[in-house]
Amino acid sequence: MGRHGAKLVLVAVLCGGALIGSCAKRYHQENERYVLVATNIKLPYWQEAQAGFLDGAKSLGVKAELIGPDSYDPYTQVTMFRQVLDQNPAGICVSAGRPEIFAKEIDKAVSLGIPVICVDADVPGSKRVLYIGTDNVKAGRESLKRMAALLSDKGNIAVLSIPGQNNLDDRVTGVADALKNYPALKLTTIVDDKGDTKTAADQVANLIQKKEKIDGIICLEATGGSGAAEALHRLNMDGKLPIVAFDDDPATLDWIERGAIAATITQKPYVMSYYGLKLLDDLHHNAVHQSKDWRTALAPPMPTFVDTGTVVVDKNNLKSYREDLPAAAKTTM
Repeated sequence: MGRHGAKLVLVAVLCGGALIGSCAKRYHQENERYVLVATNIKLPYWQEAQAGFLDGAKSLGVKAELIGPDSYDPYTQVTMFRQVLDQNPAGICVSAGRPEIFAKEIDKAVSLGIPVICVDADVPGSKRVLYIGTDNVKAGRESLKRMAALLSDKGNIAVLSIPGQNNLDDRVTGVADALKNYPALKLTTIVDDKGDTKTAADQVANLIQKKEKIDGIICLEATGGSGAAEALHRLNMDGKLPIVAFDDDPATLDWIERGAIAATITQKPYVMSYYGLKLLDDLHHNAVHQSKDWRTALAPPMPTFVDTGTVVVDKNNLKSYREDLPAAAKTTM
């Protein structure tokens, strides 16, 4: 065969391959969309989670979106979950404000063949495929351990939380469990700060003004730490009561730098949502062949619990922690 003939054969092969490729079914469809449903989404915590969700989507070439109310409002959140379900997304990640009002909605989604993964806050007993997030009982124990060191293993502790939110209740359980190792430490009050900095500040200020005997404050949700620090500042008591906070809100890190918060237990929302998106995608495409189809399998074809871990941040490692934050978190500081 001459050189000219060889060229014609090569062109024909390339054209044929291109034609076959153009006829092949795309793995990801143009309208493939994943949704993360959270509450209080204006918090820096959820902006960081959104960054992970969008990065996961970008790596796969699919669409993704964070939705939810701007404040802690579980009932509006569940309404928004229903609206998302009506749009027939490829998959849903959800951090449920209150598990008892989400179980039925999650079960409905799964019955329709839409995979649901819980991130940050679980809904035990529902048909969600798996939970990705912090081992919250363990995190609660770590909070108490830090406070015990600050109080030399004795004193009265107030806890700021949102009773009824599953992940926070688990943290309270962890605190209570760790107390068994410190007989001279007492948990004297649990305050509902409603996920709001001002409410947390007012609640702490009220406890102090009523002369409640408090030697330390443990905050188990993102806004409590800065709220407690603000209350002490308001009363000219900066640094007088040790505070162990939760999460890495910019305000919390600022109060650590100023010495008003001793430490904070930080989570990994970027990691939770990044892998949440990727595992949703695997489920949507039935990519893990442990069984024929995850929808009919007796057990999920992947881990049922992924512990993303925590990092304890205090004044000693604050600078390096801030430098290592993802860009999405730094822009809120």
